[in-house]
Amino acid sequence: MTSQLDIGTEGRLGVIALDRPEAINALSREMIEAITAQLEAWRGGDAVRAVLFEGRGPKGFCAGGDVRFVRGLMAEGKTDAAEAYFAAEYRMNALIATYPKPVVAMSDGIVMGGGIGIAGHAGFRITTATARFAMPEAAIGFVSDVGVNCILSKAPAHRALLFLMAGLPVSGADVLALGLADCCVAPERLADLRAGIVAAAAGGSAEAAIVGLMQADSIQAGERSLCDIADRLADILEGPDAAAIVAEIAEAVDEEPDLVPFAAALQARSPTSLEAIVLSHRAARRLPDVEDVLALDLRLAAWMARRPDFAEGVRAQLIDRDQRPRWRPAGFDEVPQAALKAVISGV
Repeated sequence: MTSQLDIGTEGRLGVIALDRPEAINALSREMIEAITAQLEAWRGGDAVRAVLFEGRGPKGFCAGGDVRFVRGLMAEGKTDAAEAYFAAEYRMNALIATYPKPVVAMSDGIVMGGGIGIAGHAGFRITTATARFAMPEAAIGFVSDVGVNCILSKAPAHRALLFLMAGLPVSGADVLALGLADCCVAPERLADLRAGIVAAAAGGSAEAAIVGLMQADSIQAGERSLCDIADRLADILEGPDAAAIVAEIAEAVDEEPDLVPFAAALQARSPTSLEAIVLSHRAARRLPDVEDVLALDLRLAAWMARRPDFAEGVRAQLIDRDQRPRWRPAGFDEVPQAALKAVISGV
């Protein structure tokens, strides 16, 4: 078992704590494989009746997958190993989403990328009103993956697309409106709520007891921000492609100053990533289940990781941290649309 996880049981509750706080619990290959193995071990029998995911450390639940590690593999020409990382992560996502026992995720602080791939697929999703959820993949030349398109398919498409394309963090009411969590609780209630979940796993009807705990501790999550703006931009976000969406939001800034952060974020993102996000999200809404969405994600992840924007985006955001990526191509007109559509369609 990796030291980056704290795994055990409390009564009849299986607990998986992400314990890599120096990296905000970013998911290493070892963590992913250990989580999968433990979930498989707990699947049968009645010794463990429910599973809890939580994160250690003061900064958050999970900052996502270990993209610096994957970038290193690609730089060394180890493309098979990089693809195996994504395949392992997506297998874990599918297992959480389809697990036969109640899976509870308790999140606070940063919940990004692969963190949403764990917390968002749980059957019972508890967070705080101050937690910050984001899918910032377009900022690193990648694509929104980990089956998030399946989770977001229950939200209006225009809200999902603004969240995915801009990659800006959202909290509280926006998290609930996007369907990324089921309830918000006060941070100071997390310990008592956790104790209640331990007791619920030992009782007669764990699911009903967990629902009751969530309802009792749920609080008002504040005002929506991103979703309200997305509702105003619904016609634009239904545009034919990412190029049109980005251009029209930029034009709307003069009359709507609160769009400035979104327009600025979109202008800074990889054009290839933005087109991939729009096309893949719309395609995912037509797929029947999470396994199909994750299969699409794996095809796209393998393709995107081989492109120059992934190495450059990770460099600019996480290695040199100069926040000045040089995208290739720099404009939408040179994005390889035919190749991108072929990957998405699986032909």
